[in-house]
Amino acid sequence: MSWAGVLWPTFALLPRLAAGTEPQPGMHRWARRLLPALGVEPEVVGHVRKDIPLWVANHLSWVDPVALMSLRPMGTIAKGEVADYPLIGRWARKSGIHFVDRGDATSRAAALAGFRASLLAGRDMLLFPEGTTTRGERLAPFYEGGLRTAYDLGLPAQPFRLSSPAPNYPWTGDATLLPHLRTLFATRTPLTVVAEAPLHPAGFQDPEHWIAAFRAALEPRSSDVR
Repeated sequence: MSWAGVLWPTFALLPRLAAGTEPQPGMHRWARRLLPALGVEPEVVGHVRKDIPLWVANHLSWVDPVALMSLRPMGTIAKGEVADYPLIGRWARKSGIHFVDRGDATSRAAALAGFRASLLAGRDMLLFPEGTTTRGERLAPFYEGGLRTAYDLGLPAQPFRLSSPAPNYPWTGDATLLPHLRTLFATRTPLTVVAEAPLHPAGFQDPEHWIAAFRAALEPRSSDVR
């Protein structure tokens, strides 16, 4: 749990990203090294299906995609500020990350188009339909475009429900990255990742029922926090 532990895997990744070679596997290796350096200790419950093209999760922290990308290589949609993060932001686009300004309709449409193109190209993807982080008491309203895209393409998706008893794990509101990193360094942080059964569009009569099933799967439960 130190700056060296964070910076070393990041610097080791940069040459591969700069060259544009194997970006998603590179991000996967980075995530696997970064997570223990942050002191985050994930416990995976359930059966993780690496053959399912889309993973869908609730959103508590900027660490969430790191935790899930440590399980397999994949791209995602991230808020535009990530592109400005020190060291990693400049190269993140090459890893399959589509950046979005949620308040800009044009930006949302462009990110969704990139997300759709990635799925059509056979890339595994990660989706946080809330589009923002919460403290985990309840789900935020969904941005439904990504789930509707998967439904239209007939692609199955697996829900992942994240929870942590550590009050320092969620990253919400106006909190900035570096102070949050310092807090993570100061303690060990348990994270529970519950892999629910995959959901298939063919099992739902319309996208509204499909989206409702994901809300039910991702809804926080008192039994998740250990």
